[in-house]
Amino acid sequence: MEHQELTTVETAKNLGLLPEEFDRIKEILGRTPNFTELSIFSVMWSEHCSYKNSITWLKTLPKDGPRMLAKAGEENAGLVDLGDGIGCAFKIESHNHPSALEPYQGAATGVGGINRDIFTMGARPIAQLNSLRFGDLKLDKTKWLVKGVVKGIGDYGNAFGIPTVGGELFFDECYNINPLVNAMSAGIVKAGETVSATSYGVGNPVYIVGSATGKDGIHGAAFASKNITEDSVNDLPAVQVGDPFQEKLLLEATLEVIKTGAVVGMQDMGAAGIICSNSEMSAKGEHGMRIDLDMVPTRQPNMKPFEILLSESQERMLIVVYKGREKEVEAVFDKWDLNCAIIGEVTDTKRLHYYMHGELVADVPADDLVLGGGAPVYKREYREPAYFQKNQQFKIDDVAEPADLKAVADHLVSHPNIASKRWVTNQYDSMVGTATMTTNRPCDAAVVAVKDTNKAIVLTVDCNSRYVYADPQKGCAIAVAEAARNITCAGGEPVAITNCLNFGNPYVPEVYWQFVGAIKGMSEACTKFETPVTGGNVSFYNQSTDDGPVFPTPTIGMLGVMDDIANIMTADFKQEGDLIYLLGESVNDIASSQYLASHHKVLAAPAPYFDLDKEYALHQVVKQLITQKLIQSAHDVADGGLYITLLESAMPNGLGFTIEADDSIRKDAFLFGEAQGRVVVSVKPEGQEALVELLSTSEIDFTLLGTVNAGDLLVDGELFGTVSAAKDVYDNVLVNILGE
Repeated sequence: MEHQELTTVETAKNLGLLPEEFDRIKEILGRTPNFTELSIFSVMWSEHCSYKNSITWLKTLPKDGPRMLAKAGEENAGLVDLGDGIGCAFKIESHNHPSALEPYQGAATGVGGINRDIFTMGARPIAQLNSLRFGDLKLDKTKWLVKGVVKGIGDYGNAFGIPTVGGELFFDECYNINPLVNAMSAGIVKAGETVSATSYGVGNPVYIVGSATGKDGIHGAAFASKNITEDSVNDLPAVQVGDPFQEKLLLEATLEVIKTGAVVGMQDMGAAGIICSNSEMSAKGEHGMRIDLDMVPTRQPNMKPFEILLSESQERMLIVVYKGREKEVEAVFDKWDLNCAIIGEVTDTKRLHYYMHGELVADVPADDLVLGGGAPVYKREYREPAYFQKNQQFKIDDVAEPADLKAVADHLVSHPNIASKRWVTNQYDSMVGTATMTTNRPCDAAVVAVKDTNKAIVLTVDCNSRYVYADPQKGCAIAVAEAARNITCAGGEPVAITNCLNFGNPYVPEVYWQFVGAIKGMSEACTKFETPVTGGNVSFYNQSTDDGPVFPTPTIGMLGVMDDIANIMTADFKQEGDLIYLLGESVNDIASSQYLASHHKVLAAPAPYFDLDKEYALHQVVKQLITQKLIQSAHDVADGGLYITLLESAMPNGLGFTIEADDSIRKDAFLFGEAQGRVVVSVKPEGQEALVELLSTSEIDFTLLGTVNAGDLLVDGELFGTVSAAKDVYDNVLVNILGE
C-alpha cells in the first residue's frame, strides 16, 4: 500500500463520521484506514448514500403491485409495466443543499442527475417535473434563490430537450435558509431493453464514459448530510457544474450502446461519484473490481486518489462490458465524441482495489460500503413535539368569521401560494418532443402521450407541507391522496409513487417523529390506492442553526396510466349554462388552510378533514364519470378551497359561476376551507339526469352548486368580481414581485 498518513478519530469526525463508526471501519479492515479509505467510508456511510437513519422505516413502505417491474432499491429508478411490452422508469430526487448555496448550478445538476438515473436503465426520458419550496418572497435572498433555481432548471432541461410538464411551488418562512429543490423524471423503455446497475464476469473491462473528472462536488454527499450554517458557503466545492449538451450526447450514446448487447451493467455517477458506482455495482453482482485511478480522464492535473474517487463531476457513467466486445462499445462513444476509457476490470474478490501509478492506494470490501451490506443502520429515538397537542386543541369557533368574504377571496387570489405559476412555467419548454397533451389545456396532472401507442402517462408531484407539519401521518396520507386525485381528475389510473422525503436533523427526536409519522401515513394511503413505492430519496438536515427545521415535506411523485388518450379530462368550464356539481362532502373545517394561515395568521391547527375510505370511493366514481363521458370538466378542491377551485375552472375560457353556499356550515369554511375528498365537475344540462343517476347509486355525497355564466363570480347573489379582473391579478402576482 502506498504510504499514506494513518487516520485518527479526529480525521473521522472532520469527515462526518461518528467515533463508533471509525471503530467499526477499523474492525472491517482489520487495521486503521488511510485517508483515501476513510474518505470512501465517509461518503458511502453518509446519510445521503447509506440511508442509515431512515432505512429501518423505509423498509415498511408497500413495494409490491401488479405493474411493478423493478422494486424499490433494486435499480436506479422505479420501473412500472404500462402494458404492450412498454415500461416506464421514473424517480424523484432532491438537490436542496447545493441549491441553497449556488441555486443555478444546484438546480441544473439536480435535473441532470435525475435524468441520468432514468436513461442509465435504458429508458428515454420524456417528461420532467419539479417541486420547489422557498422562504418569504419579500426577502431579496428568496428572490435570488427563486430566480437562480428556476433558471437552472429551465436552462438545463430546455437544452437537454426534455419537456418540463408539471410541478409545484410553495412559499413559507420555514424555507428561508433551506429551499427545497426536488426534480422528477420519467422515461419510456421497451421490455427487454433495460439494463441493470450490476457488475459480474471476472476480467470484464470497466469503463468510465462521458465528461472528464474534475474537483467539483468532492464530499458532496457528506455535505448534504449536515445542517446548513453560515460557513456552508465555504464548502462550495460541494456544488457540481452541469453541461446539458454533454448530457444529451451521453443519453443518445447510452441508449445506443445498450442496443449492442455488449453491456453487462451500467450506473450513473451521482452522489459520491466513482466510489458509489463501483461499490454498488460490485455488491449487487457479488464481484469486486480493480481500478487504476490514473486511467480516469481528469480536468485538472495532479488530482489525488480521494479527489478522483469522490468527485461528483456531472455527465459521467460507469459501464461494465463483456470482454472481447470493447470495440463495439468504443465505436458508439467515439461516434458521439465522448470520453470512453477503460479504468479497470471485474475481479472475484468482492473487494475494491484502487491503484495510482501502479501502487495500491485503497483496499476496501464492496459489501461493507453499501446499504444492505455493512453500512450502519440506526433506530433513532423519536418523540411527539409539544406543538402537536396544541394543534389538536384548535376550534373553528375561536376564529371569528370575517364580515367581508369578498376581501378574503381577493387576498387568496393574490397570494403567491395560490396565484398562477406562469412566471416559472414560461421559463420551461413544455412543448419539446410534442408529446405533452396538457401544455395548453388546464389539467389536474400532466398527460404525456407514449409514442406509437394510444396510451399516455399521467404525472404529478404533490405535498402540502403545512398539513404534514400539523399532523405528519394524516398530512402525508393526504399528499398521496391528492396526487391520486389529480391523476384521477385528469383521466388516469394511479399506478405507483416515488418520494422525496425532505426533513430536518434526524438526531432531533421531534424531527424524527415527523419522519416516522409521514412514513406511516404514506404506507396507509399507498396501500389503499394500490400505488406501491418504487423508490426515491431521503434528504435530512434541511435545518439551520438559527431557524430550525423546515416543514416536514414528503413530496409525492405519482405516475398514472391512461390506456386510451381519448379519456383525457380537463379542469376548465366549457360553456355558459353548464351545471356545476360538488362531489364529496362539505365540512365545517378551516384547519391548516391557506385562508387560516395567511388571512387569520393562525398557525396552530390540525390537518384538514380527511377520510381515506371516502376519498377512495370518490376517485372510483370520478373515473366512471370520465370513461362514460358524462362530464365536461373535473378539478379537485385543494389549496385555497372551493372558491379557488371554481375560479381556476372559470378563468381559462373567460367564464364565471353562479353558486349557492351550503348553509349547514360556515360560509368561510364552505368557500375557503380545505377539507379533503372533493372534486368540482361540470355537466351539460342534458347530461344532468345520467350524472345524477350514476351519483345516486354511489355512496358519495354530491351537491348541485350552480351554473357556469358569462364571466361574473356570484356567491349567494353577491358579486365577488369578474373573472377577467380576477385573472389579471392571478396571472401577475409573481411577475410583479420577480419581474418579467
